[in-house]
Amino acid sequence: MKQTDTMTVLPPDLARDEQLSEMDQTASELGVALLEPPAAPQSASAKAAPEKKRSGRLSEAKRFKIFSGEANKALAEEVCKFVGVPLGETRMQRFSDGEVYFQLLENVRGADVFVIQPTCFPVDQHIMELLIMIDALKRASAARITVVIPYYGYARQDRKDRPRVAISSKLVADLLTTAGANRALLVDLHAAQIQGFFNIPVDHLFASPVLVGYFRDLHLPSLTVVSPDAGGVERARFFAKKLDVPLAIVDKRRTDINVTEVMNVIGDVRGRTCLILDDIIDTGGTLVKTVDALLAQGAGKVYACASHPVLSGPAIERIAASRLTELVVTNTIPLREEAKQVAKIKVLSIAGLLGRAIESIHMETSVSTLFN
Repeated sequence: MKQTDTMTVLPPDLARDEQLSEMDQTASELGVALLEPPAAPQSASAKAAPEKKRSGRLSEAKRFKIFSGEANKALAEEVCKFVGVPLGETRMQRFSDGEVYFQLLENVRGADVFVIQPTCFPVDQHIMELLIMIDALKRASAARITVVIPYYGYARQDRKDRPRVAISSKLVADLLTTAGANRALLVDLHAAQIQGFFNIPVDHLFASPVLVGYFRDLHLPSLTVVSPDAGGVERARFFAKKLDVPLAIVDKRRTDINVTEVMNVIGDVRGRTCLILDDIIDTGGTLVKTVDALLAQGAGKVYACASHPVLSGPAIERIAASRLTELVVTNTIPLREEAKQVAKIKVLSIAGLLGRAIESIHMETSVSTLFN
Protein backbone atom coordinates (compact mmCIF):
# COMPACT_ATOMS: atom_id res chain seq x y z
CA MET A 1 0.00 0.00 0.00
CA LYS A 2 1.34 3.41 -1.01
CA GLN A 3 2.05 5.65 1.95
CA THR A 4 0.81 9.19 1.55
CA ASP A 5 2.21 12.21 3.42
CA THR A 6 -0.41 14.36 5.05
CA MET A 7 0.10 18.01 5.99
CA THR A 8 -2.34 20.09 7.96
CA VAL A 9 -2.74 23.60 6.66
CA LEU A 10 -3.42 26.07 9.48
CA PRO A 11 -4.97 29.49 9.17
CA PRO A 12 -2.26 32.23 9.06
CA ASP A 13 -3.00 33.61 12.55
CA LEU A 14 -3.09 30.18 14.17
CA ALA A 15 0.14 29.16 12.43
CA ARG A 16 1.84 32.30 13.71
CA ASP A 17 0.66 31.61 17.27
CA GLU A 18 1.91 28.05 17.11
CA GLN A 19 5.27 29.24 15.80
CA LEU A 20 5.56 31.75 18.63
CA SER A 21 4.65 29.04 21.13
CA GLU A 22 7.50 26.86 19.86
CA MET A 23 9.88 29.84 20.01
CA ASP A 24 8.80 30.59 23.58
CA GLN A 25 9.46 26.98 24.58
CA THR A 26 12.90 27.04 23.00
CA ALA A 27 13.73 30.35 24.66
CA SER A 28 12.53 29.01 27.98
CA GLU A 29 14.88 26.05 27.68
CA LEU A 30 17.74 28.45 26.97
CA GLY A 31 16.81 30.66 29.93
CA VAL A 32 15.93 33.65 27.75
CA ALA A 33 12.70 35.61 28.00
CA LEU A 34 11.12 36.22 24.62
CA LEU A 35 9.15 39.45 24.95
CA GLU A 36 8.09 40.27 21.41
CA PRO A 37 8.24 38.57 18.02
CA PRO A 38 11.11 39.74 15.84
CA ALA A 39 10.19 42.84 13.89
CA ALA A 40 10.25 42.95 10.14
CA PRO A 41 13.64 44.01 8.79
CA GLN A 42 14.02 47.66 7.94
CA SER A 43 16.29 49.45 5.60
CA ALA A 44 19.44 51.06 6.94
CA SER A 45 18.03 54.53 6.40
CA ALA A 46 14.82 53.68 8.28
CA LYS A 47 16.54 52.22 11.33
CA ALA A 48 16.12 54.36 14.45
CA ALA A 49 18.90 54.71 16.99
CA PRO A 50 18.35 52.47 20.04
CA GLU A 51 16.73 54.39 22.92
CA LYS A 52 18.86 54.75 26.03
CA LYS A 53 16.90 54.09 29.16
CA ARG A 54 17.78 55.70 32.50
CA SER A 55 19.64 53.30 34.73
CA GLY A 56 17.58 51.77 37.49
CA ARG A 57 20.57 52.19 39.77
CA LEU A 58 20.39 55.99 39.65
CA SER A 59 20.78 56.96 43.30
CA GLU A 60 18.74 59.53 45.18
CA ALA A 61 21.91 61.52 45.83
CA LYS A 62 22.36 61.88 42.06
CA ARG A 63 19.04 63.68 41.78
CA PHE A 64 19.12 65.57 45.12
CA LYS A 65 22.16 67.64 46.06
CA ILE A 66 22.87 70.37 48.61
CA PHE A 67 25.60 72.97 48.26
CA SER A 68 26.66 75.81 50.53
CA GLY A 69 28.48 79.09 50.24
CA GLU A 70 30.77 80.50 52.91
CA ALA A 71 28.10 82.44 54.82
CA ASN A 72 26.86 79.68 57.15
CA LYS A 73 28.43 76.35 56.28
CA ALA A 74 27.76 74.98 59.77
CA LEU A 75 24.00 75.28 59.21
CA ALA A 76 24.30 73.62 55.79
CA GLU A 77 26.18 70.70 57.34
CA GLU A 78 23.44 70.31 59.96
CA VAL A 79 20.78 70.28 57.26
CA CYS A 80 22.71 67.66 55.27
CA LYS A 81 23.05 65.49 58.35
CA PHE A 82 19.29 65.77 58.95
CA VAL A 83 18.28 64.74 55.41
CA GLY A 84 21.09 62.19 55.02
CA VAL A 85 22.71 63.78 51.97
CA PRO A 86 26.42 64.71 51.89
CA LEU A 87 27.28 68.36 51.39
CA GLY A 88 28.30 68.96 47.78
CA GLU A 89 31.99 69.44 47.05
CA THR A 90 32.98 72.87 45.78
CA ARG A 91 35.97 75.17 45.59
CA MET A 92 35.50 78.78 46.68
CA GLN A 93 38.53 81.05 46.37
CA ARG A 94 39.28 84.72 45.93
CA PHE A 95 41.74 86.57 43.79
CA SER A 96 44.01 89.10 45.45
CA ASP A 97 41.58 91.91 44.57
CA GLY A 98 38.66 90.08 46.23
CA GLU A 99 37.09 88.68 43.07
CA VAL A 100 35.20 85.42 43.69
CA TYR A 101 36.26 82.17 42.03
CA PHE A 102 33.87 79.23 42.35
CA GLN A 103 33.99 75.71 40.94
CA LEU A 104 31.75 72.66 41.36
CA LEU A 105 33.79 69.54 42.06
CA GLU A 106 31.05 67.03 41.23
CA ASN A 107 28.52 66.35 38.50
CA VAL A 108 25.09 68.02 38.86
CA ARG A 109 23.64 67.30 35.42
CA GLY A 110 19.92 66.59 35.82
CA ALA A 111 20.07 67.00 39.60
CA ASP A 112 17.63 68.80 41.89
CA VAL A 113 20.00 71.23 43.62
CA PHE A 114 19.58 73.31 46.79
CA VAL A 115 21.99 76.13 47.61
CA ILE A 116 22.08 77.26 51.26
CA GLN A 117 23.42 80.78 51.69
CA PRO A 118 22.14 83.49 54.06
CA THR A 119 23.02 86.97 52.85
CA CYS A 120 24.39 88.15 56.17
CA PHE A 121 27.49 90.25 56.95
CA PRO A 122 29.34 90.99 54.72
CA VAL A 123 26.04 91.19 52.84
CA ASP A 124 27.25 92.21 49.38
CA GLN A 125 30.02 89.61 49.39
CA HIS A 126 27.66 86.77 50.27
CA ILE A 127 25.07 87.87 47.70
CA MET A 128 27.77 87.86 45.01
CA GLU A 129 28.90 84.39 46.08
CA LEU A 130 25.32 83.15 45.80
CA LEU A 131 24.84 84.63 42.33
CA ILE A 132 28.06 83.05 41.05
CA MET A 133 27.12 79.67 42.55
CA ILE A 134 23.72 79.79 40.83
CA ASP A 135 25.34 80.65 37.50
CA ALA A 136 27.82 77.77 37.83
CA LEU A 137 25.00 75.32 38.59
CA LYS A 138 22.93 76.57 35.66
CA ARG A 139 25.87 76.17 33.26
CA ALA A 140 26.51 72.67 34.67
CA SER A 141 22.97 71.66 33.59
CA ALA A 142 21.33 71.25 36.98
CA ALA A 143 17.66 70.36 36.46
CA ARG A 144 16.36 72.76 39.12
CA ILE A 145 18.11 75.26 41.38
CA THR A 146 16.46 76.23 44.67
CA VAL A 147 18.11 79.00 46.67
CA VAL A 148 17.70 78.47 50.41
CA ILE A 149 18.20 81.87 52.05
CA PRO A 150 17.70 81.65 55.83
CA TYR A 151 18.32 85.40 56.12
CA TYR A 152 17.35 87.60 53.19
CA GLY A 153 19.53 90.70 53.09
CA TYR A 154 18.07 94.05 52.01
CA ALA A 155 14.62 92.88 53.20
CA ARG A 156 14.15 96.12 55.17
CA GLN A 157 14.33 98.15 51.97
CA ASP A 158 11.03 96.85 50.60
CA ARG A 159 9.29 100.16 49.73
CA LYS A 160 9.90 103.83 49.01
CA ASP A 161 9.55 105.26 52.49
CA ARG A 162 11.40 108.41 51.42
CA PRO A 163 11.78 110.25 48.13
CA ARG A 164 14.39 109.01 45.65
CA VAL A 165 15.36 105.76 47.37
CA ALA A 166 15.80 102.27 45.90
CA ILE A 167 13.60 99.25 46.59
CA SER A 168 16.65 97.08 47.12
CA SER A 169 14.83 93.88 48.15
CA LYS A 170 13.16 93.81 44.72
CA LEU A 171 16.53 94.34 43.03
CA VAL A 172 18.05 91.35 44.89
CA ALA A 173 15.07 89.17 43.91
CA ASP A 174 15.58 90.11 40.27
CA LEU A 175 19.30 89.33 40.47
CA LEU A 176 18.63 85.85 41.87
CA THR A 177 16.11 85.11 39.14
CA THR A 178 18.36 86.42 36.37
CA ALA A 179 21.28 84.34 37.66
CA GLY A 180 19.19 81.21 37.12
CA ALA A 181 17.36 80.36 40.37
CA ASN A 182 14.18 78.36 39.72
CA ARG A 183 12.76 78.50 43.24
CA ALA A 184 13.42 80.23 46.57
CA LEU A 185 13.06 79.04 50.16
CA LEU A 186 13.14 81.95 52.63
CA VAL A 187 12.83 82.21 56.41
CA ASP A 188 10.99 84.97 58.30
CA LEU A 189 11.00 87.78 55.78
CA HIS A 190 10.91 91.26 57.27
CA ALA A 191 7.74 91.83 55.22
CA ALA A 192 5.74 88.92 53.81
CA GLN A 193 4.90 90.83 50.62
CA ILE A 194 8.53 90.50 49.51
CA GLN A 195 7.44 87.11 48.15
CA GLY A 196 5.71 89.07 45.39
CA PHE A 197 9.03 90.58 44.29
CA PHE A 198 10.07 87.18 42.89
CA ASN A 199 8.99 85.92 39.48
CA ILE A 200 9.67 82.34 40.62
CA PRO A 201 7.88 80.18 43.22
CA VAL A 202 8.70 81.14 46.81
CA ASP A 203 8.25 79.08 49.98
CA HIS A 204 8.21 81.28 53.08
CA LEU A 205 9.05 79.49 56.33
CA PHE A 206 8.71 80.77 59.87
CA ALA A 207 11.10 80.00 62.72
CA SER A 208 8.21 80.28 65.18
CA PRO A 209 7.68 76.47 65.53
CA VAL A 210 11.22 76.18 66.92
CA LEU A 211 10.87 79.23 69.19
CA VAL A 212 7.36 78.37 70.38
CA GLY A 213 8.49 74.90 71.42
CA TYR A 214 11.34 76.33 73.48
CA PHE A 215 9.24 78.85 75.40
CA ARG A 216 6.39 76.40 75.89
CA ASP A 217 8.79 74.07 77.65
CA LEU A 218 9.95 76.89 79.96
CA HIS A 219 6.42 77.25 81.44
CA LEU A 220 6.93 80.95 82.17
CA PRO A 221 4.29 82.30 84.59
CA SER A 222 1.83 85.04 83.52
CA LEU A 223 3.39 85.30 80.07
CA THR A 224 2.54 88.10 77.61
CA VAL A 225 3.91 88.24 74.07
CA VAL A 226 5.01 91.74 73.05
CA SER A 227 5.37 93.12 69.53
CA PRO A 228 8.12 95.81 69.47
CA ASP A 229 6.31 97.75 66.72
CA ALA A 230 3.08 97.84 64.74
CA GLY A 231 4.66 96.05 61.80
CA GLY A 232 5.30 92.91 63.84
CA VAL A 233 1.79 92.58 65.28
CA GLU A 234 0.74 89.77 62.94
CA ARG A 235 3.85 87.75 63.81
CA ALA A 236 3.37 88.35 67.54
CA ARG A 237 -0.34 87.51 67.36
CA PHE A 238 0.44 84.15 65.76
CA PHE A 239 3.04 83.47 68.46
CA ALA A 240 0.65 84.46 71.27
CA LYS A 241 -2.08 82.24 69.83
CA LYS A 242 0.24 79.24 69.77
CA LEU A 243 1.21 79.82 73.41
CA ASP A 244 -2.37 80.79 74.36
CA VAL A 245 -1.26 84.00 76.10
CA PRO A 246 -2.20 87.73 75.83
CA LEU A 247 -0.62 90.18 73.38
CA ALA A 248 0.84 93.66 73.97
CA ILE A 249 2.23 96.19 71.50
CA VAL A 250 4.96 98.81 71.86
CA ASP A 251 4.32 101.99 69.89
CA LYS A 252 7.68 103.21 68.59
CA ARG A 253 8.78 105.97 66.25
CA ARG A 254 11.89 105.61 64.09
CA THR A 255 13.71 108.94 63.86
CA ASP A 256 16.57 107.77 61.63
CA ILE A 257 18.24 104.63 60.30
CA ASN A 258 18.99 102.33 63.28
CA VAL A 259 17.59 105.00 65.64
CA THR A 260 14.23 104.52 67.36
CA GLU A 261 12.32 106.19 70.13
CA VAL A 262 9.86 104.16 72.21
CA MET A 263 6.62 106.03 72.81
CA ASN A 264 4.32 103.88 74.97
CA VAL A 265 3.10 100.35 75.71
CA ILE A 266 -0.34 99.25 74.55
CA GLY A 267 -1.64 96.50 76.83
CA ASP A 268 -1.34 95.46 80.45
CA VAL A 269 2.12 94.12 81.35
CA ARG A 270 2.22 94.95 85.07
CA GLY A 271 3.45 92.00 87.11
CA ARG A 272 3.71 89.79 84.02
CA THR A 273 6.58 88.01 82.28
CA CYS A 274 7.04 89.63 78.88
CA LEU A 275 8.38 88.00 75.75
CA ILE A 276 9.47 90.42 73.01
CA LEU A 277 9.18 88.86 69.56
CA ASP A 278 10.99 90.30 66.53
CA ASP A 279 12.36 89.04 63.23
CA ILE A 280 15.68 90.92 63.21
CA ILE A 281 17.89 92.23 65.99
CA ASP A 282 20.42 94.54 64.41
CA THR A 283 22.07 97.17 66.62
CA GLY A 284 19.93 96.23 69.62
CA GLY A 285 18.72 99.79 70.23
CA THR A 286 15.02 98.99 69.75
CA LEU A 287 15.30 95.88 71.90
CA VAL A 288 16.95 97.61 74.85
CA LYS A 289 14.51 100.56 74.78
CA THR A 290 11.58 98.13 74.61
CA VAL A 291 12.91 96.24 77.64
CA ASP A 292 13.23 99.48 79.60
CA ALA A 293 9.72 100.58 78.60
CA LEU A 294 8.19 97.26 79.71
CA LEU A 295 10.01 97.27 83.04
CA ALA A 296 8.93 100.89 83.59
CA GLN A 297 5.34 99.73 83.14
CA GLY A 298 5.76 97.16 85.93
CA ALA A 299 6.73 94.02 84.02
CA GLY A 300 8.41 91.32 86.11
CA LYS A 301 10.95 89.71 83.77
CA VAL A 302 11.56 90.38 80.08
CA TYR A 303 12.65 87.74 77.59
CA ALA A 304 13.22 88.28 73.88
CA CYS A 305 13.46 86.10 70.81
CA ALA A 306 14.26 86.75 67.15
CA SER A 307 14.88 84.72 64.04
CA HIS A 308 17.87 86.65 62.70
CA PRO A 309 20.66 87.73 65.11
CA VAL A 310 22.35 90.33 62.90
CA LEU A 311 23.87 91.94 66.04
CA SER A 312 25.88 94.64 64.29
CA GLY A 313 27.66 97.65 65.77
CA PRO A 314 27.22 97.98 69.57
CA ALA A 315 24.46 95.33 69.75
CA ILE A 316 26.38 92.79 71.80
CA GLU A 317 27.51 95.33 74.38
CA ARG A 318 23.99 96.74 74.67
CA ILE A 319 22.44 93.32 75.19
CA ALA A 320 25.06 92.26 77.72
CA ALA A 321 24.50 95.45 79.74
CA SER A 322 20.69 95.42 79.45
CA ARG A 323 18.15 94.16 81.99
CA LEU A 324 17.01 91.50 79.56
CA THR A 325 16.72 88.06 81.19
CA GLU A 326 17.44 86.00 78.06
CA LEU A 327 17.65 86.50 74.30
CA VAL A 328 16.80 83.45 72.19
CA VAL A 329 17.77 83.46 68.50
CA THR A 330 18.11 80.92 65.70
CA ASN A 331 21.15 79.99 63.65
CA THR A 332 19.98 81.54 60.37
CA ILE A 333 23.04 83.75 60.85
CA PRO A 334 26.22 82.49 62.54
CA LEU A 335 26.90 84.31 65.80
CA ARG A 336 30.01 86.41 66.11
CA GLU A 337 32.58 85.13 68.59
CA GLU A 338 31.84 88.04 70.97
CA ALA A 339 28.16 87.10 71.03
CA LYS A 340 28.97 83.50 71.94
CA GLN A 341 30.58 84.78 75.13
CA VAL A 342 27.36 86.47 76.33
CA ALA A 343 25.57 84.02 78.65
CA LYS A 344 22.11 85.51 78.12
CA ILE A 345 22.17 84.80 74.35
CA LYS A 346 20.92 81.31 73.46
CA VAL A 347 20.89 79.84 69.95
CA LEU A 348 18.33 77.33 68.63
CA SER A 349 18.85 75.40 65.40
CA ILE A 350 16.42 75.49 62.46
CA ALA A 351 18.29 72.77 60.56
CA GLY A 352 15.43 70.31 61.04
CA LEU A 353 12.89 72.85 59.79
CA LEU A 354 14.94 73.60 56.67
CA GLY A 355 15.66 69.91 56.13
CA ARG A 356 11.99 68.98 56.18
CA ALA A 357 11.18 71.86 53.82
CA ILE A 358 13.89 70.75 51.38
CA GLU A 359 12.57 67.20 51.45
CA SER A 360 9.03 68.44 50.80
CA ILE A 361 10.13 70.59 47.85
CA HIS A 362 12.14 67.74 46.38
CA MET A 363 9.29 65.23 46.79
CA GLU A 364 6.70 67.79 45.62
CA THR A 365 4.68 67.54 48.84
CA SER A 366 3.08 70.27 50.95
CA VAL A 367 5.33 72.67 52.83
CA SER A 368 2.46 74.33 54.70
CA THR A 369 2.39 71.53 57.28
CA LEU A 370 5.69 72.87 58.64
CA PHE A 371 3.92 76.05 59.79
CA ASN A 372 2.48 74.03 62.68
